[in-house]
Amino acid sequence: MVRRGRTWGVQQPWTTRIWCLANIGRQEWRAAREVQGARGRTFQARRSQARYSSLGVLMYRDFPLEQFMAQCYGNVNDLGKGRQMPVHYGCKERHFVTISSPLATQIPQAVGAAYAAKRTDANRIVICYFGEGAASEGDAHAGFNFAATLECPIIFFCRNNGYAISTPTSEQYRGDGIAARGPGYGILSIRVDGNDVFAVYNATKEARRRAVAENQPFLIEAMTYRIGHHSTSDDSSAYRSVDEVNYWDKQDHPISRLRHYMESRGWWDNEQEKAWRKQSRKKVMEAFEQAERKLKPNPNLLFSDVYQEMPAQLRKQQESLARHLQTYGEHYPLDHFEK
Repeated sequence: MVRRGRTWGVQQPWTTRIWCLANIGRQEWRAAREVQGARGRTFQARRSQARYSSLGVLMYRDFPLEQFMAQCYGNVNDLGKGRQMPVHYGCKERHFVTISSPLATQIPQAVGAAYAAKRTDANRIVICYFGEGAASEGDAHAGFNFAATLECPIIFFCRNNGYAISTPTSEQYRGDGIAARGPGYGILSIRVDGNDVFAVYNATKEARRRAVAENQPFLIEAMTYRIGHHSTSDDSSAYRSVDEVNYWDKQDHPISRLRHYMESRGWWDNEQEKAWRKQSRKKVMEAFEQAERKLKPNPNLLFSDVYQEMPAQLRKQQESLARHLQTYGEHYPLDHFEK
């Protein structure tokens, strides 16, 4: 339980720091801040399970802060070699599929991974995270139906935070949320308080048990709230009131609820809180300073790792880039890139 709280303790200063860097131009565009929803699903899911999205999952699995920041800066230490947008993490060793921005594309992909797991390992599942906005995409419906008909061991975890960027749920659907769609596909479904870590943990635990034992998908809808803006290009005050945000932040924040529970059990106190916050901020700053000093990957890496043998058209593009840089290299900060 304390480890859960500590994971959140690092996650908050991390997201705050990246958000600030983006706003002052030292980082690129930043997606929604992770200040929504209890992370009970993170602690129940096992390390061997495949998954999509969710910063807290990787943190709980001990993905180094240095690697998080390397990805955000796209430097030579980035596992993705600088090819992805910031905060699009991925780690093969930790069974965490790289995040992608297009809505719902990961859902049918996750079903495919679950089908493969079913054929090769009877004790593995996939858990796929998405928001209620993504649930309106065609890929979501296709993924749900494939999972049901192919009897795939997968957990669909929908974080219903009330807004698809600026569109409230009242304008997204007229039915009873996302969980109500499950029975239509023959998928077991449950709706939980997404700000209650124990409710989320228990729901995920049961969903995993059913997915493994019965080879069937499970849909969890976690009702929560996005306190932060959608991204650094979003100003949520244009479509919701400050009072609304403050209510959720002060009255129903998942971290505050978990902290109060731990304090009531004598597992946590203010001194531990202050010490851990200080230590977490220090770790985040060290990772930031280290990543900012690193070079960017060699531009030639743009063309590798896709084909076993580079096709002629791609080689032609590589040669074209080399000629361009040789001629106009003085106009590019090539000293920032690895040779």
